[in-house]
Amino acid sequence: MINIKELKFQKLDFDGLKTLVKWAEEEGWNPGPHDAEVYWATDSDGFYGCFYKDNLIAGGSIVSYNNEFGFMGFFIVKPEYRGTGLGRKLWYQRRDTLLARLNEGASIGMDGVVDMQPFYEKGGFKIAFRDERHERLGEEFEVHKNIFSILDEDTNSILKYDKECFGFSRPQFLKPWLKLPDSKTFKYVKDEKLRGFAFVRRANTGYKICPLFADNESIAEELYKACLNSVVGEPLYLDIPMVNSSAINLAKKYKTAYVFECARMYYGKAPKVEINKVFGITTFELG
Repeated sequence: MINIKELKFQKLDFDGLKTLVKWAEEEGWNPGPHDAEVYWATDSDGFYGCFYKDNLIAGGSIVSYNNEFGFMGFFIVKPEYRGTGLGRKLWYQRRDTLLARLNEGASIGMDGVVDMQPFYEKGGFKIAFRDERHERLGEEFEVHKNIFSILDEDTNSILKYDKECFGFSRPQFLKPWLKLPDSKTFKYVKDEKLRGFAFVRRANTGYKICPLFADNESIAEELYKACLNSVVGEPLYLDIPMVNSSAINLAKKYKTAYVFECARMYYGKAPKVEINKVFGITTFELG
């Protein structure tokens, strides 16, 4: 047994963050090989760990988006230290530290796994909607004539569209995210206006769509087909908000396979988002 009083709660350096990503891979969370670099660029003060005898034994993210909104993720305790009470202690420390980093009245989001949702609710979080991860093998499809790769000059329009779907501006995350190695970007443009976009990044197993945002189901379908076409024969994962019936219809039409589920939860007021445009969530780790 460990002595809880001997635990040290402190900010992680980049190597500490990479350790969390490695643990996430071992847990089967399937992160990408370059995720850590983007997460660090998003908020280098947003990762904390629990140390016992100078060894990192647990950790998680508490990322701040311009002090306007926070997101908690990457909550991992090494298996041999689970059931000791340190996870509960660390989680509340992370929540309170993040609240102190944010503007007064700012909300916090997270994606909670099913087993932990009652605990998170006791900590002040409320479920907004369920998320389901779905898998399908990539397949050859004809790419719609209105779909193109995202270019540097698209940055402002992409950021604006992303804010509608996420609720807050996050250029410090999205700019390096769209530049990840071994990734694919797609935008749907009609009448010289952005109508949706999708991003596919390599994960340790297969690829993930992160995100898929679109004005409507038909545009989302064309973007999804472009994503499938870009990774023929490879597993492709899509995280669907189950309050968007059009996203559910898309998954059914393409006969995707259910993998697991969690729930988007908020501490404080849920942000205003165009949820009907969200066909695929960006990440469970940073929102």
